[in-house]
Amino acid sequence: MQIRRLEAADVSAYRALRLRALRAHPEAFTSSYEEDAVQPAAFTAQRLASPDFAAWGAFEGEELYGMLGLERERRAKNRHKATVVGMYVAPEVARQGVGRALLDALVAHARAVGIESLVLTVTDGNAEAQQLYAGAGFRSIGVEPDAIRVAGRSYGKIHMHLDLR
Repeated sequence: MQIRRLEAADVSAYRALRLRALRAHPEAFTSSYEEDAVQPAAFTAQRLASPDFAAWGAFEGEELYGMLGLERERRAKNRHKATVVGMYVAPEVARQGVGRALLDALVAHARAVGIESLVLTVTDGNAEAQQLYAGAGFRSIGVEPDAIRVAGRSYGKIHMHLDLR
């Protein structure tokens, strides 16, 4: 599995995997399949081209099996922070270290560009994802109850933080 930063040529593969993730695990994401599916591919291309967003992919040949994004804060007072978003690893390659490799690439990049604080949320009850993040040094800083609702069901989000200083 090759881990590399996504670029303009990866828009179609990234969009397809993102929609797959949103459809398969609606409780794991704040974004929804229904909202993202109607966005044009140009929207995804614009996101990948943003100087405040970076994404990594896990590739086997030309096939994208995993993804992870980083959104840097834009305002001067919190530019030292970024949010980890959109983690997904396809089930056919799960439990092979792909998620950790994506996370390691993201953290290395964050350090290299001077980001000092990473935050993320993980759905309460998703022990596997929580363990992945904890293993990378993230610590829980609280739970937001009723953070999202999917098909009328409420889900809490565990907020996690990693200090890179």
